[in-house]
Amino acid sequence: MHIAIFVLANALFLFAGSGETTQETVAVRAADKPNDHALFDRVVENQKKSDAAMDLYERLERVEIHKVNGENQSTEVKVSRVVPAGTGAAHLPMGTDGKVSDQNAYRVELEKLEKALVWAAETGRTQRDAYEKIAKKRKERDELIGAARAAFLFTLISSEQREGRVLLKYSMNPNPAFKPTSRATSIYPRVRGTVWVDETSGELARIEGEVTEDISLGLFLARVYKGSRFMQERYEMVPGMWLPSFSQYDFDGRKFLSSFSLHERTFYSNYRRVGGPKEALELVRAELKEMRPGGVASR
Repeated sequence: MHIAIFVLANALFLFAGSGETTQETVAVRAADKPNDHALFDRVVENQKKSDAAMDLYERLERVEIHKVNGENQSTEVKVSRVVPAGTGAAHLPMGTDGKVSDQNAYRVELEKLEKALVWAAETGRTQRDAYEKIAKKRKERDELIGAARAAFLFTLISSEQREGRVLLKYSMNPNPAFKPTSRATSIYPRVRGTVWVDETSGELARIEGEVTEDISLGLFLARVYKGSRFMQERYEMVPGMWLPSFSQYDFDGRKFLSSFSLHERTFYSNYRRVGGPKEALELVRAELKEMRPGGVASR
């Protein structure tokens, strides 16, 4: 049910330790933190920067999906090297161990990526039109981030330690004074959750949320049911840049006349800055040049 994921991801994660990490919790009174407004203003601006960075950094994504549609069930695992390509992103197939499993197929996809980057690096009319559409979507996304700042009331609960850093834990509840201005922002009053903010950097470290009322999508052709949940964890994946490390969706709902249940987990790793199309093109061409005869990559 990718419609549900798209809408909730763009309307919930925008405002936006591992299982082995021990977290130490200390009670903190809300009055102890008088500058929460300034802190969340920083969080919003940092989130916008992090969103934009996803267009400049490649990463390894492992997606585990379990679907139930009526009486049909399916489970799949997809691992891919995701490389920004100017007007989109290429997903180069990898093995479940995160390494290239089919050298020849990998090279074919890498050559397709090279062609896409060549196109994206040009300055023709079609490229300008494509980038204008992306800029429009980016503006809409930034507006949603700003709207989330006003759509929720954040109340300090406690502070926690994660890998030596202090995280401020806040409850996130709908602001009764908030007036939705679009279909996307109309989702906000139907969600509540918890956010963890890194005190020093003002970065969103973790968010957990729950749908509190059924949400209609796609002109009422689909519905996400109350009780559906989502979460995301973020770390400083590269120096000075906080990016997703893990996301999870557990949605139940209806599409047309069929019920569905979707459980999706995504693990992000191996971030590397590739830059814009021209920079990425140089890296891809260098990688292709290093590939030995027979399609065996050196990486």
